Amino acid sequence: MCRYIFFFAFCFLKSGVSNGQNVALIRSFSQETSIKADWLVTPVLKKAKVYTNGDKKDIVLDNGLLQRRFRLSPNLACTEYKNMTTGQQLIRSVKPEARVMIDGKSYNVGGLYGQKEQAYLLPEWIDGLAANENDFSIVKYEVTDLPPFLNANQGFWATNKKPATGKMVRFYFENPSLKGIELIVHYELYEGIPVIAKWLSIKNNSKSAIKLNQVVNEILGLVEEESAVVGALDQMQKPACIYFESDYAFNNAMRYNLSDQTTHWKADRLYTSQVNYNYQTPCLVEIYPEYGPGIELNPGENFRSVRTFELLMDSYDRQRRGMAIQKMYRTIAPWTTANPIFMHLVSKNDGEVYQAVYQCAATGYEALILSFGSHINMEDNSSQNLKRCKALADYAHTKGIKIGCYSLFSSRKISEEDDVTNPLTGKTGGAFFGNAPCFGSKWGLAYRDKIKQFFTETGFDIWENDGPYPGDRCASVKHPGHKGLDDSQWQQMQIQKELYHWLNQKGVYINAPDWYFLDGTNKIGLGYREWNFSLPRDQQKILNRQNIFDGTWDKTPSMGWGFVPLTRYQGGGPEAILEPLSEHLDDYEQLMMQYYGAGVQACYRGPRLYDTETTRLRVVKVIDWYKKYRNILNADIVHLRRADGRDWDGWLHVNPQLKEKGLLMLFNPTQKTINKTIKIPLYYTGLTKTARIREKENNSKSFILDRSYEVELPISLAANSYSWWIIE
Repeated sequence: MCRYIFFFAFCFLKSGVSNGQNVALIRSFSQETSIKADWLVTPVLKKAKVYTNGDKKDIVLDNGLLQRRFRLSPNLACTEYKNMTTGQQLIRSVKPEARVMIDGKSYNVGGLYGQKEQAYLLPEWIDGLAANENDFSIVKYEVTDLPPFLNANQGFWATNKKPATGKMVRFYFENPSLKGIELIVHYELYEGIPVIAKWLSIKNNSKSAIKLNQVVNEILGLVEEESAVVGALDQMQKPACIYFESDYAFNNAMRYNLSDQTTHWKADRLYTSQVNYNYQTPCLVEIYPEYGPGIELNPGENFRSVRTFELLMDSYDRQRRGMAIQKMYRTIAPWTTANPIFMHLVSKNDGEVYQAVYQCAATGYEALILSFGSHINMEDNSSQNLKRCKALADYAHTKGIKIGCYSLFSSRKISEEDDVTNPLTGKTGGAFFGNAPCFGSKWGLAYRDKIKQFFTETGFDIWENDGPYPGDRCASVKHPGHKGLDDSQWQQMQIQKELYHWLNQKGVYINAPDWYFLDGTNKIGLGYREWNFSLPRDQQKILNRQNIFDGTWDKTPSMGWGFVPLTRYQGGGPEAILEPLSEHLDDYEQLMMQYYGAGVQACYRGPRLYDTETTRLRVVKVIDWYKKYRNILNADIVHLRRADGRDWDGWLHVNPQLKEKGLLMLFNPTQKTINKTIKIPLYYTGLTKTARIREKENNSKSFILDRSYEVELPISLAANSYSWWIIE
């Protein structure tokens, strides 16, 4: 497709078309020729397949959007990794499939040697490459349908409840110097998205324990993003043709790119023809945790490495790249599309819980979460407390309301015996949160068991977990959940993962403060500063819309939560809160419409949802509207204009598979009426020629899309107001 675009551009430049016109025409032409085949607009019907070529030398993984080819002999090696949308070849050189360090010695897994030119790889060179007898060598492979990673039990409203489909390939390896050690490289090829997942498993069939010092589950010699004669590794652009995301992320940043703990861009000194004089071009990627696993694998035990998803990108455009990541999540982790309507109750007694459940049912809310500072303690596993909480859950369920509770793990001191031991001092303190318990301590393991017991015996549906931890390493040698410093991070993560998997499969909805989505959590914060919720309401409205705009580039609306303090939160006076609700109905409504209009659930934190019948009806009005347009409101967001208080701002939801192809939300924060015509991009609605657009429930008007798939929409927004439009 690219060559046609360049040819098209050349023709128009030769004909004397101006640069501005030329850019628009190139953009229009590229979209016009690709919209029917665009995987972000039109469902991909091609099935994933795994096949061998005619001479049986190669095995190919192909889903129509990506193709990955491997040479099977004399050892397994990836020789082609192709983006089928762009035709781009991603790899420039053959590398090992993986690398493991066992008992202090490093072993490559697969791979072929002898490629002299590392800048590119020609198919005719492959037959001349050789294996290394010291490496793990392939002994067999098998192909199956893709099994579900988690048997998710979703009892909440969601846009997707179907598990992903595709193929799994398992390549089995052995090493003659490590008898009884079976190593398997797993590939998962997904249908409908250009995504492949990769991970390793190791089984110790020997009679002795082994130490797994390090496991590198992916090594790729990728084409470079840029060539620079001088420049350090960390100063140069990384290849943008591929996006990596692993199930080993933490940092409390509420962004994956800042939470990633496994992606390491390195220089490739074998690549001697690169432009960089010091061989510092970042064109070699390795995937592994910085620390560990550092575990002992006893006879009969199994190990599973980090699980890495590789998404092939076809654009530098931030909007498109974000939507690609969101579609990946909707596919590989469908539980993240669950999005119940919930209230955050600050309760002092059971009576307030019963009253809040009643108000949720009376307004159309679907769930109640007992917020931090409430009177329920999930760590109290006394029969009296569990019985009392079961009664609360039973009552909520009779009203059709799900119920949940907040629980703090991190940022508190338990004891000298149970807290994380700082490896620099040998004492507690100095963790990410100052003091924090170790999940491998006696207290941490007991905490895990108490949480399981609570959900098993009470029937609660939601867990708002403040923790567990952001990767704290623990130097204690007395904690039962880990041996010492080397395995402390890995083992704590495994305890945490097992708990989240258990809850997910039990149907418990999980709000978590860190990037644990690939282990079964449902929601994280959009990103916020807590003190901002103590500012005047007019400031909160603008800041909240900024949070929504910034927090939905890579996350779907259902993956993030916002915050609306109904009562005083940390600070601020009457100008910061909504209580009494009946006296601030317009602000209450707009704050709800901002969040529900983005498909984002906010924590409406306070003692009640309404104080008068008039207030109740206003809440019902918003909730009824949200439920009517719920599917499109939970669709991806096209970012139009970020709130700055000076002019209109807003966003556009898009889903070409729905009757409502788009829903436009616009806000006017100024003191003057805004009358103007704005351009609305409709490419991702799937509409190509005309669109019917109506403001609110008024009559539709027909608009013709231009060559850039945009329409010019006249808008009129009164001062300090909002409006919405449906696009069909």
